Amino acid sequence: MEQRHHEDDLLLVDEDDSASEQENKYLLFFLGQEEFGVSIDQVQSIEELQSIVSVPDMANYVKGVINLRGTVIPVVDLRLRFAMIEREYDDRTCIVIVNAGGRTVGFVVDTVSDVHQIPRNAIQPAPDFRGGKIHERYVSGLGMVNDEVKILLDVAQLVRADELPDNGEVRATEAKQ
Repeated sequence: MEQRHHEDDLLLVDEDDSASEQENKYLLFFLGQEEFGVSIDQVQSIEELQSIVSVPDMANYVKGVINLRGTVIPVVDLRLRFAMIEREYDDRTCIVIVNAGGRTVGFVVDTVSDVHQIPRNAIQPAPDFRGGKIHERYVSGLGMVNDEVKILLDVAQLVRADELPDNGEVRATEAKQ
């Protein structure tokens, strides 16, 4: 599978796709050597890494917020969310903007890989990950693509409102600066 490194190379949703075809598409991305996916219907955009403003008193994986075309969006580093080793951001690092549970959030990922259709019959339920690296509540299933396992994430669980700054907190932080 050819890796794609720029958002311009990715066509998230084809205009002629039926609703059922869009429903089975996943944006795949890497964190370390593992490939993860999120349902394409939850992806708003893929953005180049930009300046992230820190918000005090947040979990270590909440890097802060960005101003995306006039909208303040919290940013979560998925490596840190999954207790992986932190790595320096580079020119392949990007922010995947997702909508879930009425919230818009950015996920920092190592690199975006591809958009792939994964039929429902190629997705298996998430096994019990207790004691593993990733808590089972974040995993919606395991998708098989060309004999490779892709870890499909439950975006709603990753963007729990009680762990992310809201716009009021951001405005208060900006006023203090």
